[in-house]
Amino acid sequence: MANTKSAKKAARQNIRRRLRNRYHLSRMKTYIKRFRRMVEEGRLEEAKQFLPEVQSIIMHTWSKGVITKREASRRISRIYQFLNKTLKTQQEEK
Repeated sequence: MANTKSAKKAARQNIRRRLRNRYHLSRMKTYIKRFRRMVEEGRLEEAKQFLPEVQSIIMHTWSKGVITKREASRRISRIYQFLNKTLKTQQEEK
């Protein structure tokens, strides 16, 4: 437990920051899961339209300092790879 006045304030700030970070992280993960579900269910056109929104949420999470720029880039890259791989597989089946 914090003993000094400044340590008590820092503890309060950490709690607020943790909750704010958790909100942004959870929101980002939800959008990614929603996107992946669209692709897996075969709603590819809908997923393509949803992709810029997912990318925007990931970059917003980075801008808030919750994730690093490298992690944001990696996540965006992986969702594009996932969509492209699915599109390629679908085209080969035709």
